[in-house]
Amino acid sequence: MSHPKQICYHLMQRQYLKEHKAWIYVGATIAALLVLLSVTFTCGPSREEVPVSTPRDYDGIVREGVLRATTEYNSVSFYVDGDTISGFNYELVEAFARDHSLDVSITPEMAFDKCLEGLSSGSYDLIANGILATSELKDSLLLTTPIALSRQVLVQRKPASDEDTLYIKSLLGLAGKTVHMVKDSPYALRIRNLGDEIGDTIYIEEVERYGSEQLISLVAHGDIDYAVCEESIAMAVADSMPQIDISTAVGFTQFYSWAVSKQSPVLLDTLNAWIEDFKKGAEYKRIYRKYYR
Repeated sequence: MSHPKQICYHLMQRQYLKEHKAWIYVGATIAALLVLLSVTFTCGPSREEVPVSTPRDYDGIVREGVLRATTEYNSVSFYVDGDTISGFNYELVEAFARDHSLDVSITPEMAFDKCLEGLSSGSYDLIANGILATSELKDSLLLTTPIALSRQVLVQRKPASDEDTLYIKSLLGLAGKTVHMVKDSPYALRIRNLGDEIGDTIYIEEVERYGSEQLISLVAHGDIDYAVCEESIAMAVADSMPQIDISTAVGFTQFYSWAVSKQSPVLLDTLNAWIEDFKKGAEYKRIYRKYYR
């Protein structure tokens, strides 16, 4: 596997752990670069670029020889450490491309709505995030066979004292509170359902610019009080932010999948056949253990 053409995220992993404001500035700069320069991480020999306008199916991907994917930049899915790219979804996409004699171009997107826009426009063939299968998403996307198990957790600060009124000991304590999550996150449906279950309103603040790790940092430094994110992402940064509490689950353990356009049924079938076979092997087990505790 050859190195990416461009690496613009080499400082992201350490900065936000030291000072959240600096992390936010870096995130905003990266977002601007992604929009203005259309930076992508491309592996394998370069091929002739094909104009994009509508979603492609598998035959179009084979003709170009390049699978275009997007995923979130975080400590589980995709991240850069020095000159090395790592991540659960990154390694799985690479394995799929390798097994199908394809090159792969991966564009990190922090906002899920940008992933959806790119898939709809044909800029991406695959959203390689851990996507929770909700009825709303099933209406607009084709979801693959599950690739992992995880759940959503409430991120809050540990109590400063026994009288700390901000600390939530049970989900009932979320009544009337505001929780933050990434814009267009499928977790919003779970929080709305939870509000119905406890018989009170839980307010949702969707954040467009930041990913899950940045929201966790904002909680840790007192800028916001509560966030909801995937447990594996929260666990990946918990050791570096000892002030956060991620012990309260807001949902059951559920399957997470990738997504393709509804105009790509053959790609879906190809991915599903590969995922089902790949998950039986030692390589998948090694990758899974590396990123999911």
